[in-house]
Amino acid sequence: MEESASPSGSPAGHSVSRWRLILGEAAQKQLEGMNGAGGLHLTEEEAIMDAALAAIYDDTTEDAPSTGGGSGGGSGGRAAGRGRGSVNLSRWLGDVRSLFSEDVVSIIQNDAIERRGWKQLLFEPELLASVKPDIQMVGTLMALKGKIPEKTKDTARMLVKAVVDELMARMKEDMRRAVTGALNKRQHTPLPSLSGLDWKRTIQRNLKHYNVERRILIPERFYYFDRARRSKEWTVILDIDQSGSMADSVIWASVTGAIFASMPALDTRVVVFDTEVVDLTEQCADDPVDMLFGIQLGGGTDINKSVAYCENFIEDPKKTLFIMVTDLYEGGNQSALVRRMREMRESGVRTLCLLALSDSGRPFYDERLAKQLSRDGTPCFACTPGMLPELVAGALQGQDMSALADKLTAKKG
Repeated sequence: MEESASPSGSPAGHSVSRWRLILGEAAQKQLEGMNGAGGLHLTEEEAIMDAALAAIYDDTTEDAPSTGGGSGGGSGGRAAGRGRGSVNLSRWLGDVRSLFSEDVVSIIQNDAIERRGWKQLLFEPELLASVKPDIQMVGTLMALKGKIPEKTKDTARMLVKAVVDELMARMKEDMRRAVTGALNKRQHTPLPSLSGLDWKRTIQRNLKHYNVERRILIPERFYYFDRARRSKEWTVILDIDQSGSMADSVIWASVTGAIFASMPALDTRVVVFDTEVVDLTEQCADDPVDMLFGIQLGGGTDINKSVAYCENFIEDPKKTLFIMVTDLYEGGNQSALVRRMREMRESGVRTLCLLALSDSGRPFYDERLAKQLSRDGTPCFACTPGMLPELVAGALQGQDMSALADKLTAKKG
């Protein structure tokens, strides 16, 4: 919560007023006693903050919010939470955005939808345009996309695009640099070809062989580019669990898939699953926003079925990276899944299981299945977006993925 002036101007008064905003009107009398003879009086700004918080966090039943006139945003305690009229969402959004920090605004907006069911925030273009776009809001839009009115869809798409563009900007260069660096370490070949000669590297590596008397460079070794490796050198398969609990991970994985798809050296496949399997490779390559609107959050989970589908794209196992993004709560054939992943790993495929791909905290997942897969050579761990480029580079370079995963997890901690 942002700082605000205390009613009394004293540090003690400021502290008590902050507790009053946190605890609500029910704590007014107890806190007045703590504040001494002067009592406890909220400033006008604090009263507006109090009303905005009351609309969401009061334990009383709230009337349906309105988009027109109403009582929300006035002064005087928890009135908005006591049914004194419907909350004016436009005014409420304005109060929240002007009085709280961006991080707090995101939390309050999402609580408004989840605790109060204020889906009107997403159904009116004018209101949706006022919402601060963030990854949680995109997850909510994905879950409700079938219910969003036609008049609001363009606004919803603009909000999703704003978040996707932000995530792409945050991750794209690091991922490109990591993949390019990993492949460049493997790009030279001893097969002679003048058109493929890497002049810069050849000169740099042979400077010590410069003949001063003759004033010429006599190379001891020549370096050539292997041009055949510049296109589709590796196959990367993203297999994404679209169950409701994986919303943040689905969004990050979709952005990652779009970045992979934009890189000529990678043949990228993007698959999402619940109890059915959907191939979104084309949408991912064309527009990650379209891909996100093609995802249906919720439903059951059949991981084994999705892995079986993804096996169809493995042509050269030793040049394939398979990344599974799931919490491993398998509703299908678990023993078949374990066997399938083991065989994939033994064939030479680099395999990873990301229990979460997000900035948020510890994921809920099937620990027993995760340990079983890890024993078979598929490391399973939560991954932040910042860790992923180094992880992908390590896989392409042939590093021990379990050791690298442990190293990155320790670094994150």
